[in-house]
Amino acid sequence: MTTLLPFRWHLLELAPIVAVGVVQHRLVTSARQRRNALWALGAFALVVAWPIGDLAASVSITVATVQRLVIMLFVAPLFLLSLSTDVLARLTRPALVDTVVRWVARPGVAVALVTILGTATLSSPLVDWGARSSFGRDVVLAGVVTSGVLLWIPALSIVPGTRHLSPTARAAYVFVASLVVTSLSFVWIFSRHPLYSALRHQHALLHVSPLLDQQLAGFVAKFGAYAPMWAVAFTIFSRSEERGDAIEDAPLHWADVEREMLRVDRRRAREARRRGPA
Repeated sequence: MTTLLPFRWHLLELAPIVAVGVVQHRLVTSARQRRNALWALGAFALVVAWPIGDLAASVSITVATVQRLVIMLFVAPLFLLSLSTDVLARLTRPALVDTVVRWVARPGVAVALVTILGTATLSSPLVDWGARSSFGRDVVLAGVVTSGVLLWIPALSIVPGTRHLSPTARAAYVFVASLVVTSLSFVWIFSRHPLYSALRHQHALLHVSPLLDQQLAGFVAKFGAYAPMWAVAFTIFSRSEERGDAIEDAPLHWADVEREMLRVDRRRAREARRRGPA
């Protein structure tokens, strides 16, 4: 009789847990941020440890979809919300990081990157690699975490120096992004044969066939993304109206002003270097 896979921990999978723990103890400055960090830490540990982590990696694409949704829609935003503005300002202060974050904070760029990265990590070669290799499993998980962070940077509008969307634009972005998260759901639902040859033992462990497991994953992806993300979009819009905020305006914070002043200084320094000595 086939049994559940043995308990396994992987070093690269523990790295984000350790990172969140460091943030909680050294960077978190308020009780609310500490709670966000703890929830993110606990949820991430739950979905990467045995049995969910092993089932997602080598048995079931449905379980992998649940794992992916938890990381992208719960862990990633809570992790970002656990960081204060001062911490985010320090982390994104280096010129290269500032340039990259400013670029990926654009809604169109974020949607494109999440689509590309999310589709790649669900492609048959990468999923099969993750099922056969611990390192491949870690690479896929790293891609999922990155997708989640990229997804929520424009929606949360908390990174200093990036374009802060208006409530209307944020709600629209979250609504559109929900469609991106489920990019392969129709492929899974209407496919007539299993797409992931390395995923095995679905019938023995979960009492479903590989094809049914794949079709279930499609429905889980759609409803598991639509329900929470549409609720978030509605909440963003409705709360803005309740507070009497200008629907089309986004607030400007002192951290944004400081970042723009830093960019001006950097541009002047580059221009001075190009001109050379007087």
